[in-house]
Order: sequence, then C-alpha cells, then structure tokens
Amino acid sequence: MKEEDESVEWSGSWVSQRLGVELVGDDGLKELLGLALRRNPKRAHLLVSHVLGKHVPQRPSVVYGHGYELGLRVRELLGSEEAARAVVLGYAETATGLGHSVADGLALAPYLHSTRRPVAGVARAGGFEESHSHATSHLLLPEDPKLLAGEGPLVLVDDEFSTGNTVLNTIRDLHARHPRGRYVIVALVDMRSAEDLGRLDAFAEEIGARIDLVAHAGGTVRLPEDVLEKGQALVAAHETGATAPAPAGPSATADVASGAPSAVGDRPSGTRHTPHGADGTVGADGANRGRDPDGTDDGMDPHGTGRPHGTEGTDGTRGPHGTDGSAGSGPLAPHRPDTPLAPHRPHEADSPHVVRVDLDWPADVPDGGRHGFTPAHRVGLEAALPAMAHRLAEALGLGGPPAPAGSGAPTAGTAAPPGADGPRVLVLGFEELMYAPLRLAVELERTGAAREVRYSTTTRSPVLAVDDPGYAIRTRLVFPAHDEPADGPGERYAYNVAGGGFDAVVAVVDSAADTAALHAPDGLLAQLAAHIPHVVLAVVPSYVPAPEKEPMLPEPLRGPEFSSYAPDEVGWLLQDLSDVELEAPTEEREEAIQSGGAHYAESLPVEYQPSDAYQALFHAALETSAARIARAVGAVTDTVLAEHPQRHRPGTPSHERRPVLVSLARAGTPVGVLMRRWARHRHGLDLPHYAVSIVRGRGIDANALRWLAAHHDPADVVFVDGWTGKGAITRELAAALGEFEGFVPEIAVLADPGGCVRTYGTREDFLIPSACLNSTVSGLVSRTVLRTDLVGPHDFHGAKYYRELAAADVSGHFLDTVEARFDEVADAVDADVKELLSADRAPTWDGWAAVERISEEYGIHDVNLVKPGVGETTRVLLRRVPWKILAGRGAGADLDHVRLLAEQRGVPVEEIDDLPYSCVGLIHPRFTRGATGADGKAVAAQ
Repeated sequence: MKEEDESVEWSGSWVSQRLGVELVGDDGLKELLGLALRRNPKRAHLLVSHVLGKHVPQRPSVVYGHGYELGLRVRELLGSEEAARAVVLGYAETATGLGHSVADGLALAPYLHSTRRPVAGVARAGGFEESHSHATSHLLLPEDPKLLAGEGPLVLVDDEFSTGNTVLNTIRDLHARHPRGRYVIVALVDMRSAEDLGRLDAFAEEIGARIDLVAHAGGTVRLPEDVLEKGQALVAAHETGATAPAPAGPSATADVASGAPSAVGDRPSGTRHTPHGADGTVGADGANRGRDPDGTDDGMDPHGTGRPHGTEGTDGTRGPHGTDGSAGSGPLAPHRPDTPLAPHRPHEADSPHVVRVDLDWPADVPDGGRHGFTPAHRVGLEAALPAMAHRLAEALGLGGPPAPAGSGAPTAGTAAPPGADGPRVLVLGFEELMYAPLRLAVELERTGAAREVRYSTTTRSPVLAVDDPGYAIRTRLVFPAHDEPADGPGERYAYNVAGGGFDAVVAVVDSAADTAALHAPDGLLAQLAAHIPHVVLAVVPSYVPAPEKEPMLPEPLRGPEFSSYAPDEVGWLLQDLSDVELEAPTEEREEAIQSGGAHYAESLPVEYQPSDAYQALFHAALETSAARIARAVGAVTDTVLAEHPQRHRPGTPSHERRPVLVSLARAGTPVGVLMRRWARHRHGLDLPHYAVSIVRGRGIDANALRWLAAHHDPADVVFVDGWTGKGAITRELAAALGEFEGFVPEIAVLADPGGCVRTYGTREDFLIPSACLNSTVSGLVSRTVLRTDLVGPHDFHGAKYYRELAAADVSGHFLDTVEARFDEVADAVDADVKELLSADRAPTWDGWAAVERISEEYGIHDVNLVKPGVGETTRVLLRRVPWKILAGRGAGADLDHVRLLAEQRGVPVEEIDDLPYSCVGLIHPRFTRGATGADGKAVAAQ
C-alpha cells in the first residue's frame, strides 16, 4: 500500500488475524482485494474485490476502467487481425460486467456471458459447473448459435483466477464442440497456488491450443490446513452473536471479536449514523440492529483501494475518466469522519416512496450479454446513454440542462466538475445485470451532477458481515429473490449499502425481476428505503430472442424395427443411426474426450462382449436381486401414482389423469418398462412410455420435449432413470427444463444413493443388474449420440440398433424375471410406499459433496471423472479408461462383477472406510494411450 494509506487498515486484516489466512503477491494486491468469510461449506474465505462493483460500492469510472484496460491489453496481445475474430465470454454472476467492459476495450469483439437463468425457447450452446460457487450451474444461451462456433480466439473473463477449474471446464466443454487454436484468460487477479500454476500449460498442451493469461495483479492465498473448520466455526459464532441485543446508549457498540463495549467518539456536525447489527446484518423487516461505530462510510470505499485508469479509447482519446476528467492513477481517499455527509432527510419510513423512472432504453439493444452483445449493439447503447443518464438525474432531483443526443461516450471527453452540494448517489445493479447499471452510473458520474456516484450490485452469495474496519463486508441487507429463479426462492443480499452515507440510490433491475416480490414489504426496495432517503427504480427491458418456427417432428421409433422391445413397451424419440460407423476403441475415445478433441456423445464405445464368467455373474446377480428390484419398481411406481393427482390441472378428464413415463435413454429405459408393467399388473393402468436422450453438458433433447408437449400435457410427464450417482443428470435436467413451460424438473429412480431426487424406490446403493451390460439388456439400443454433422437443429438425438447382437440379447429375460416377483413383494411395497409418502424425501446432495471431496483428495480436480455407485462404476469399467476403483470396506456380492471387470482390465481396487457408496469408479485423470496407472504400469487395453 502507498505511504499516504499506511494509516488505513487493510480490509482483510480481521480474517487474516483470526484464521491465519495470508494474502501475498504483487505490490498493490491488497489495494485490489480484501477478505471476508463465506457462508458456504466449500470454502471458508472470500476474496472481496474493491474494483469489481459487486460487494463494495466503488466509483463507476474505476470499475469500468479496470475492465476496459484489460481489454486494451488483450487487443495488444492478439493484434488487430486476431482481435477482430475474437469472442469474449464472461462468467455469471460476478464477472458479467467485467467481461463486458473487457469486450469494450477489445472494441471489435462480440460478448456473451454465462447465466443461471434458463430462458424458454433459447437453445443451450453449452454449460459447465463452478464447483466452489454458491450456485454452481452455468448455461450458455447465445441467440446466434454460431457465436461460439468460430475459429478465432476465445477470451474468457472472470474476476479471479484461483484453481482454474471453472475456466478449464469451460474450455474443455467448448473445445469439444468447436476446437480453436487460441484462448485468452482474463482476470482482475491471478491467485493460483503453486500446485495449480502448471496445470494451465499442461492443459494447453493436451488440447493443442495456446492459452494466455492477462491479469492486473498476481499472488496467492495461504491457508492453514484447518481453515474450513475454523471458518465455519467463526461464521457460526458471529451469526449466533448477531441475535444478541445491541448495547444500550448512543456511545457504545459491540466489539465483535471480544463482545466488550467500546466508546464511540463525538460525531462531526452533519454526519449521519445508520445503525446495524453486530455482524453488520440488517434484518428482512428493514429494522436496524446494533450500531455503526463512527458513522462514516468506510464500508463504501474500503481504504482508498480503487484507482481510475487513463486508457486509450478506440478513437485515440483518453478514457475512461474520473469525475474530475483526469486520468490519474493515485488512490482514492476514503471518506473520513471529518468529511460532512448530507443530513438525513425524512423519507416516510412507514410507507417508503419509490420513484420509477422510464429510461427509454433503446428497443434494439439487449440489456446485457446473456444472449450476445455485438459491436453494433454497443454503438446503439453509446448513443442512448447521455439521454438515459439525464432522465436519472431528473428523477434524483439533480436537474441540469437536457443532454444532447449522442453527446459523447464515457470513454471520451471531459467530465463535468462534481456538484459540491449534490447528493452521494449509489447505482445498484442486480445480480447478473451488472453492465447496464455500470454504464448508466459511469455516464451519471461523467455529468458531475452528483457530489459522488458509487456503483455495486446485489448478489446471490451469502457472506458474513462484520462491522469492523479490517473486514471487507461491513453491512448486509437481506431480501427475498425477486426474479422467480429456476432453482426456487431464496435469500439475496446487498453488501456495504446500509450505513454508507448515501443520500439516494438508483436500483436498476431487468423487467423479469420487476415482480411483486421486489415491491413487497420485505423486498429490496423497502430495504433500501429504510436506510436511504431517496430511492429510484429503473427497469431495463429483459431481452428475449424470438423463437424460431419448428418443423413437424417424426413419430417415435418402436420395435421390432428399432429395438427388441415390443412396440407397446416404449416409443423411442430418437433417430436411427444404425448404418453409421460411430464406434471407436475405448482408449482412443478417452484420449479424445479428455484432450478436448471430442465430446463423449460424439462417438460410441465398442460394445463390450462379456465373457462366459461375466455372463454367469449377471444371471446369478439377477436371480439374487430380482425381488429387490421388483420391490423398488413397485415403490417408485406407486409413489408416482399416489402423488400424480397433485399435477392435475382443474377440469382434467379422469381418463387423462395418468402419468406419462419418459425414460432417460438408455439406462432409464428398462426401468420405465418395468414401471409400466407394474402399473398394468397391479392397477390395470396402461401408461404411455417414451425414451429420450439427455447428454451431460449439452442438455436434454429439446425436439423430444417439443414432441411430448404437442402430444401430452407436460405436467403429466414423469422422467425416469435407473439410479443416481452424484446428481449431474438431475442438475442437467432441471436446467434444461427451465426453457420449457409445464414440465416438472424431477426424476424418479429405482435407487438414489446420492440423495439427489425426492422420488425413488430406495436410497440404498445396490446392484441393478441392467447396469452390468450395455445394449444387450436395453433392447439392443446404443447409448445416444449428439453430433452436429448427424443431428440437425430439428432432429432428435441419434442412436443405433444392434440387430446383429440378437443372440446375446437378455433384455426380455431381465424384464420377465423381475416381473415374475411382483406378487411376491406386493405387501412390502405397500408398506414402503406408506413410509415414503410420510417421510421427508428432500434431496440431501450428499453424493455431490462426496464426489467433490474425492476429486480433491485424489488430485483429479474434475468431478466428471469421479463416478459414484455400483451402476456408474460398472459403466466406467465397460466404457471408459478406469484408473482405480474405491470400494467400501466389507462390500459383498453386489461388487463381484466389479471385481471381475477390474481384474480383467488390470485396475486396482482400493478398500476404504466411510464411503457413502458401495463403490466409486475413478476415470484416469490425465489419460493418453501412454499414461500410467496407479501402479506405474500402462493401463491395459482390452
């Protein structure tokens, strides 16, 4: 930190002192970052950026300037020719505005950001998981599907580059679809550990592409071994302490570290004191709890950490500028106790008044990069910004002459001097909607009408607030989600807003979030009005691409023309690719998948032909487990039938009140057939049954869903699968169905050892013999295929029918053997269903947590290579290149076939304690055909 700032406490010192967390790296790193504690079981600490505009209100020119400058550096790195071919991709929610600012600095590049908001009618171009995040699933929803299909550089922007897992998962997914030769990773800070530093180069070599990294600063976080446990304990202690009453009297406050009261000095005339809790929290009822120790706005500008940047605009002018028009790089001075704030004006706290302003947002400009933002869109926005900022100024009572149309962009020209008597204004964005509020704030700052303009946004991420100068999150507003999120209701947060000395706030939301919840008594607007005298609401229209008209879809395929199942057993919403050569040797497929050269759904493994010993194991396992399977089939089917009336629409005729079973091909298909047989055998019901394709990372077959919606009520559709592992397909289905109205995003399974669903026959991890074989127990149908040269935008996903394997087909034998035990288990099923219907069956996601732990413990760093449960482990041994098998100590006969397959493939089986599954299969994490296994020997090719 600079000499003039030495008296200002670093906003990470509180966490550092209590947890032993160290931030080390480049000079100025602590000016960019503070520390806070997460309310998150995956990571204890949170790096809080002072210049991102998410958790810490900052001057908008500083926020925009950091991203813009990074864009200039990328343009210089690539050169003009490559920059003109680039695409910029930002990450939701934190880096959506940063990525867009980088795209502005790059000048010639279209922009797209990932999203956690599914949009009906917009096809997914990809998706990935951010495992450490509070909300992990990301979607890519470009309006133009060709946006990510080019060969030019892809620029990926995040606020920090830590382990690199999220970025590498993204590149892996996109490179499998559309390989390209160059990637650039951009971040405000590069915080990789020594262990992670080499991964980027190794990954680039694997996929045969160049990967560069551009960051403002670099360093690392040193964490003690027990930081997660200590952090969780510290969060729990402070959240418990926050419920205690505030100390009495105007001159005392709670010392969060010790609980002792401390004196508060006299406040200068004109300062405002906004109390809040010992942990900085402001309640959902808008009530203040506790007190601000000095009445200043330290939480707003944490210790002079932001710095404006003088950067070259595309026309050669300097920009973006601070409010005084300069391009200086010195630190901003924090607000001091001797700097008077505007007096607190009455604001009708019992009936808060909110002023709505019509921005007149240009109709042809998207609200951000959720579906893509082109250079042409940028030109339209630049032209409209001055007039929109003038409307904001009028709503704030700042007056001033009307801004002439097209009167300059914030990256050019000189800002007007700030009004000495004007208000301190906060422009508050909304979750992923960061760029539009930022640009409005920059333009409002440029006019100089307000004494000071700050910018930040609301967020989904729960963070502990502690009212201490050495802690980055001083206060927290809590309010309900107001955009009807796909993952259900929940709390949302605004940090460092209460107690910030703001005279006015402009809340900017998109129209999808302008709901009753926003205006509710406990909603965001009421929370803001309880702490800030003047609240202005600006609504930006949510851009939704127009849906394409879809052609007629074909009727389902049925046996015996496609599959060995009887025609009434299942209709396959697939296209027949039986005449296409799709198989590749297992080791060749694994190398292509892990190198990013191909997606697993673009080819098929060679069908495993079991030995006589393995066939004997299958038949023995079937005889042993048939009654157990029949019981699970009955339990899950009767649970579905019992709860299905809750899905009925009023007035639905009784003959239409029946579930429509839709299996996830292919593992779900035998289960769907058995459920259909149980419903007919026990209840005389003839349930429709179809099979559809779902592909991890690419979603469910949208054309199949459209066919189902055209022929059945979507509310009747019950998705069926065999078992759960870590829940990746459950998440995939939930995300995909957000684009289609009426479908219920749940899966019914026989076994749910991962705790991922609420409709199941059992949560035990036991052998379902259909997992032991491939097509020969699934109607001779292959796993599904999704490849752009074979599957067009209006086609069903594809699959093959292996007619030539008819002699080895045991599909019918499997079904008949289980059905023969239906009567035997009927009484047990009745008892099971009664218990299930009265139980709390909410998903626990224990499996996902276990997989994340195993991934890190074994140095894999990719949850997709960890396959939990008997069924998934069997698939690893049959279709992938296994590295090792983890087996629960003392696991019995359910694993006989796993041990046999492992022995045949030369794969070690490691028995361990405290495994939540019977077994877990680990795919070789860095496979090439010369890769070595755990014993140092080459993985055997079978």
